[in-house]
Amino acid sequence: MEPRRYERQMMLKEIGAEGQRKLRDASVLIVGLGGLGSPAALYLTGAGIGRIGLCDPDTVSESNLHRQVLYDTSSLGIAKTEAAHRRLLDLSPEIIFNLHPEGLTQKNAREIIIGYDLVMDCSDNYATRYLIDRVCAEQGKRWVYGAVGELTGQLSLMNGAAEVRYKDLFPDEEYFTSLPKRTLAAFGPVPGTVGSLQAAEAVKAIIGIPSPLDGSLMTIDFLTLNTNLIKLK
Repeated sequence: MEPRRYERQMMLKEIGAEGQRKLRDASVLIVGLGGLGSPAALYLTGAGIGRIGLCDPDTVSESNLHRQVLYDTSSLGIAKTEAAHRRLLDLSPEIIFNLHPEGLTQKNAREIIIGYDLVMDCSDNYATRYLIDRVCAEQGKRWVYGAVGELTGQLSLMNGAAEVRYKDLFPDEEYFTSLPKRTLAAFGPVPGTVGSLQAAEAVKAIIGIPSPLDGSLMTIDFLTLNTNLIKLK
């Protein structure tokens, strides 16, 4: 641990030296390195998470750059795991990064997820979220859910003390996974904000700070700035 790197964070009574040790000893899997995963990865790396898994099968395209802040024009055409690793290693060389360029699939999900303490869902599709939900429930792992629309966002802490699962929020898996994938308009600050909030929830969960999102869904409307906290259980 480099005390000077984390000294401003450790000044918080909620973190301190003990909290920083917990972060150093923790491992987090980030599934999806796009608009949500980019800020989440940057802030988790900056916070000093000891080991971070980078999971995404895609490559960087030009249309990503206005909102996926991990990348720049030199990253175009490169696998997102590779480009993210390069950027994050430059930010904090002492962090251990495990790359999963194959993405999360039915075949590998259990093997990948079992190696981490916490999962960050920064994906963009229902099938991956239901998969994370099932495997984390089987393995008793918490995960941080985040999703965005064009000008809206939502997030929650799943499989925590309240024992709320994604299937409780969206019980009709067959219907949602059958919906055709659509390309939606995207406003960069929306995933940037939600991904940052996901990182905050992950840090709190690791340190042991209770969260109002354990058992609740937070929604944000970026036009009106209205937020809601909806009890799920």
